[in-house]
Amino acid sequence: MRSFPYGDVQLLPGQLSQKTQSNRKYMLSLETENLLRNHYFEAGIWHASQLLQNIHGGWESPTCQLRGHFPGHWLSAAARIYAATGDAEIKGKADHIVSELARCQKENGGEWAGPIPEKYLNWISRGKAVWAPQYTLHKTFMGLVDMYKLAGNRQALEVADAWSDWFYRWSGKFTREQFDDILDCETGGMLEIWADLYEITGRREHYELMQRYYRRRLFDPLLAGQDVLTNMHANTTVPEVIGAARAWEVTGEQRWRDIVEAYWELAVTKRGYYCTGGQTCGEIWTPPQEMSARLGKMNQEHCTVYNMMRLAAFLLKWTGDARYADYWERNLYNGIMAQGHWEGFYPNGVKPRHPSTGLIAYFLPLHAGAEKHWGSHTNDFWCCHGTLVQANATHTEAIYFEDPEGVTVCQYIPSALRWNKDGSTIKIEQQINHRAGSCNIVNRTNVDYMHRPMSLEVDFTVNCDSPAQFALNFRIPWWVKGDVKIYINGELQDIQCKPSNFCSISRTWGKDTVSIELPMGLTACPLPDDPETVAFMEGPIVLAGLCEEDRVLYGDAGHPETILIPDDERKWSSWNISYRTQNQDRNIRFIPLYDVGYEKYSVYFKVKKP
Repeated sequence: MRSFPYGDVQLLPGQLSQKTQSNRKYMLSLETENLLRNHYFEAGIWHASQLLQNIHGGWESPTCQLRGHFPGHWLSAAARIYAATGDAEIKGKADHIVSELARCQKENGGEWAGPIPEKYLNWISRGKAVWAPQYTLHKTFMGLVDMYKLAGNRQALEVADAWSDWFYRWSGKFTREQFDDILDCETGGMLEIWADLYEITGRREHYELMQRYYRRRLFDPLLAGQDVLTNMHANTTVPEVIGAARAWEVTGEQRWRDIVEAYWELAVTKRGYYCTGGQTCGEIWTPPQEMSARLGKMNQEHCTVYNMMRLAAFLLKWTGDARYADYWERNLYNGIMAQGHWEGFYPNGVKPRHPSTGLIAYFLPLHAGAEKHWGSHTNDFWCCHGTLVQANATHTEAIYFEDPEGVTVCQYIPSALRWNKDGSTIKIEQQINHRAGSCNIVNRTNVDYMHRPMSLEVDFTVNCDSPAQFALNFRIPWWVKGDVKIYINGELQDIQCKPSNFCSISRTWGKDTVSIELPMGLTACPLPDDPETVAFMEGPIVLAGLCEEDRVLYGDAGHPETILIPDDERKWSSWNISYRTQNQDRNIRFIPLYDVGYEKYSVYFKVKKP
């Protein structure tokens, strides 16, 4: 399958469009001079005799060894926003930042464009501890390359290309064994950058840099079937394997793809994952199928969620296997949406004790009585601030894909696709039919659906400027319970659909409607090594119990609907996803994990039969 260009897909109003708007607002609130300050400092353009009050702090502080990582994320996100929407304001700011990076490069002698000194790399080459300098430098490279690829900024490519010459000379000074030692110090996505640049330029130097950044101490035992992940830092290796994915795409060399597939098999298929889709605690990989001892305060680093979703998207495109889209969806709802750009709702008269927004949660704790800890706008700048702005830039990348037969719908998100096929312009639009009626206008829906429907209904319109023959493929998620119904122009189709597969409808399309109804219900998801301890999900959405301590629930986990019943299901003209327990000593409420802001919550509960 092939991704559609950013500009071909438009996000329509909904939860995710609200997050993209919040994301854009946050990005534009950051002063350009502060974004560039560490690059200016390294180039000798800025200095100060005393610390200024309004500069960025945390990991962007001029005293931090990781300083200057965030602007590259910012540029990457800005490039995506421009590619998707044509946003001239954010493009203008991004173009100015690129021109200033070119200015810094010139002041540094024509090659170096980093926010940290070259000597950091010399330090790691002789074993002196430095906090991940190549990880930091990769971010500026990434922003430059994305500004060229997605926003057409030629100067960005010129800066990245000239800077790569420095790395080619530097990396060529070492023996293979010496450079293996260097690669053991987190390199971020440097391999991906060399693959991207090789695809763009075709330069032999970029191909050779790919080969030099082959991390054989990780990749070779991985290919041999060894467990090289348990208790290893997760987000060190995921970007390296994403680099291998890009290397396969640009070279066709089979070993790169073998690395990616072996990694997924070890990291996901054999290891399993929490109900949220995450697999880490304390930033490291959990042991395969052994997670009960790893429910802590530091589960599910946001960066790992984002990068594993990227890896899943590569494999989805290569294989067409719907299970990768299932994994992507699970992490979207219970990772990206649960850890970034939270906005709360407080009824009139309620005086909240906490803020009404949360920017980014580095971790998603899964222990009993957990709480999210939200980062500040300008005083933290963790790595996850960077993946926050990238993850929420557009939310359009993984909805639709093109294949030889037609279009594959992988995610059910309000959106519109504009597709040119064989000279015909085709527009496909999807909307979620909440069947909520109206609290202001007398209507039949209010009576037909007195309670919240337990199914996801998605309505599509297909408009072709001339009749077109192609297939529409719909993902049938893992969580469906019962028979899927598909209607074309109001007529029920005789089609058999299986979970974690695609259902294909091939016909000549003109001006048509398609409705797909996906029955859902509650699912109890046990820990792999403790089947009596479960989390509750509705469809792809993890539910969080609002409680401050470890609780035992009584009931039949095989029938979670006997433990949880609907609660507070309606406000005005919309439905709420909300439950409460029944027949417990003390009942508690459950809401989507992505709706939790500052409340204490638990995700996993021991369930015993009464």
